[in-house]
Amino acid sequence: MTAEAAKELDELCFLSAQSLPSLKVSKHFQVLKLLGEGSYGKVMLALHRKRGTPMALKFFPRKSTSLTSFLREYNLSLAYCTHPSLTRALGIFFSTPSYYVFAQQACLYGDLYSVVVSEVGVDEDCVQRVMSQLSGAVTHLHSLGFVHRDIKPENIFLCDRSCRWVKLGDFGLTRAVGTTVRAVWYESPFCTPEVEPEKALEKEMERRIGEGMEVEEVEVQLEDIWITVQPAIDSWALGVLVYCLLTGCFPWEESTHDDLGYRKYKAWFDRQAEKDEDETGCIQEADSYQIMEQKQKSNPPPSQFEGLSPLVMTLLKELLHPDPRQRGSPEEILSYLGGPWLMETARKEQRRKEEAEKEARSVRERGGVEEELLREGRGER
Repeated sequence: MTAEAAKELDELCFLSAQSLPSLKVSKHFQVLKLLGEGSYGKVMLALHRKRGTPMALKFFPRKSTSLTSFLREYNLSLAYCTHPSLTRALGIFFSTPSYYVFAQQACLYGDLYSVVVSEVGVDEDCVQRVMSQLSGAVTHLHSLGFVHRDIKPENIFLCDRSCRWVKLGDFGLTRAVGTTVRAVWYESPFCTPEVEPEKALEKEMERRIGEGMEVEEVEVQLEDIWITVQPAIDSWALGVLVYCLLTGCFPWEESTHDDLGYRKYKAWFDRQAEKDEDETGCIQEADSYQIMEQKQKSNPPPSQFEGLSPLVMTLLKELLHPDPRQRGSPEEILSYLGGPWLMETARKEQRRKEEAEKEARSVRERGGVEEELLREGRGER
C-alpha cells in the first residue's frame, strides 16, 4: 500500500478536480461560530440547512492555497481517515469566490492545547488515554502509507471535555511514506533533529546576504537539503507531546545542539545507550520496572525530566531517539500504558503495594494463630 499511496491520492485529486462545484455558503449552511483559525484559514461550526446536520466547514483562502493542496487534504481526510481518532471529511467540498471549502466532522470542545495547564500539564490518566488513541490513529495512518508530519496539541481536537475521545486533524503537511521533501527547520521542540543541517544552511544564507550578496546568487551557491518522509517524524512528535502533556512544558526550545536542554538530553541518551548495549528484553521481564528504576538511579535524566517515572523515561528514549532509523514506532506506546508515568504516581502505587503486603502478612499470621488455638481446643497438643 505504501508504494501506491501517493499515486492513489493523486488520482482521487484529479477526479475530484473535475467536479468541484461553486456554492454560496449562506444558501446551504447556517454558520454558527468560529471553531478555530490559523495559517491555513479558518474552521466554522455550521448546520446543513436541509438535513440539520452539524459539521465543521474548513475554509482555505484561494489567494494563498493551491487547488492541488486543497484537494489533497480533502481527499486524504475523506478516503483514508477511517480511524475513530482521525478527523474525517464528510464528502462535501466546494468553492466560493474567496475560498475553497470542505466539510468535516465537528469536534465541539476545542483542541488539546486549550486544556494543558502551563507548567502543570493534565491528569496522568488523561495523558495515557489521549496517547492510547493517538497511537492507534497514527499507526493506522502509517499502515496506509502516510505520515502526518504536524502532530502537536493544536491539531488534536476534543469530542468531549474529558479527552475520552480525541481526533488528530489538519492533514495539510501529510505526505506519502518515501516522498522526498525539502528539509525545513523551524524553532520548535517538535522539529526533528535530522533537519538540523538546514538550520546551519539558513544561517550561512543570512551571513552571505548580510555581506551584500544577492538572494538569487546565494540560492544558486547553496543547495537545498532534501529528506525522505518516514514514520519516525511522527514518533518524535508523539514523544514531545507525552512530555508536554505530563509537565505543561517542553523539554527544549529546539532539537539542535545550540539548545542547552536538548544537549543535556542527548548526553543522557548517549550514556544510557552505552549501558543498554548488552541488555535486551528488559521491558518484558517480570521485574522490568525495578530494572528501569535502577537504570534511572545510575544515570539520572536531565533536570527537565525530574518527576517523570522510569517507565515513561524508557518510552521517551524510544520515541525521542536522535537517530530516526532507530526511533520507536507509535504502536510501542501501548506497551507502556497502565503503569505510572509520574514519580508521584509510582510512589503512591508503591505505598499501596506495601500496605497490601502488610495486610496479607497480617492475615496469614492471624490465620496461623487461629489454627493453633483450634488444635489446642481439640487436645492435639
